[in-house]
Amino acid sequence: MPRGRYSLHDPHDHTFLGEEHFHCATGPSGWRYFSQLTTPSGEHAGSVDLTCDELGRPIRLELHAANWQVRGAALDGVTWVRSDPTGEQAQEGNVAAHSFTGASPAFLVATSRLLRPAPGDRATRIRLVAFTPPVLAPRTLDQSWALLNRETHATDNGPLVVENYQVNDLETGEQHAVHIAGDVVLAAPGIELEDLETPPSTFG
Repeated sequence: MPRGRYSLHDPHDHTFLGEEHFHCATGPSGWRYFSQLTTPSGEHAGSVDLTCDELGRPIRLELHAANWQVRGAALDGVTWVRSDPTGEQAQEGNVAAHSFTGASPAFLVATSRLLRPAPGDRATRIRLVAFTPPVLAPRTLDQSWALLNRETHATDNGPLVVENYQVNDLETGEQHAVHIAGDVVLAAPGIELEDLETPPSTFG
């Protein structure tokens, strides 16, 4: 069960936004990721709880940030409820999309599992619903993902296979690289892996 810490930064001006302390695990029915978010001063800022089935589909999502929470799942596309802590401002949404995304590295792992491209394949288009802190307002976006290559690195715990992706925002044309090993993001825009207590899990 990998445990570790990511630092989160603004991908444009590199302002430090805080940290994400996470643990995740694979199992016979899929993959679960849980994390606690902290501000730059170390105060609690929210949480991420994502469970995907063995095909990478989100079967349970729960996000908390500031005074908002989101609960969602893959149902008739993707369906979610966004509300304040009291539930008085609950709003339900549904979009014909494939999955969710957001600021957490968990969503990058989940999307790569959902698409599972092979090196050299043409880029795969995917529609996602994004929830971004602090207000977690939903936004539908289209991306394309291409697996450029896989690299194997020798480590003290055995070989580490790193998958290098190119991700395109189809609305803005912006391109960026995402590097994933198993169920851990090694690097992506605004995301740096600062500490990892145990090696990444490998998917079957």
